[in-house]
Amino acid sequence: MQLEQITPFVPCSDLDRQIVFYRDRLGFSPGYRSDGYAFMRRDKVALRLVQVFDHVDLQHPERQGSFYIDVQGIEDLYRSLEPALATLPTNRLRVPFDQPYGQREFHVADEDCTLIMFGEPIAQAA
Repeated sequence: MQLEQITPFVPCSDLDRQIVFYRDRLGFSPGYRSDGYAFMRRDKVALRLVQVFDHVDLQHPERQGSFYIDVQGIEDLYRSLEPALATLPTNRLRVPFDQPYGQREFHVADEDCTLIMFGEPIAQAA
């Protein structure tokens, strides 16, 4: 027995806008879609977008979420996404950098300020 994957639920204030963000900026493919819910996948990584009520402020610090995606070939991934990410405001993108705990990472904030962190062990980074 083993665990295979974690698939985060990502709350969003505008489901259509988030689908476009994850598709056009990060290369995820839309899968199943229903009212207030969308399943998206890229390679072995998946996420579930969930529409929240209008009164929920997802940009409030107590509501902000994050998730980490382990990758192979972080520099190639960043280069492939760079044209789409280049138009984001500077406070929503942190270009590749080395962490003291041995990971090379880049960070992207989605339309509702959920932080997506991509990382790879430095020894494997090209």
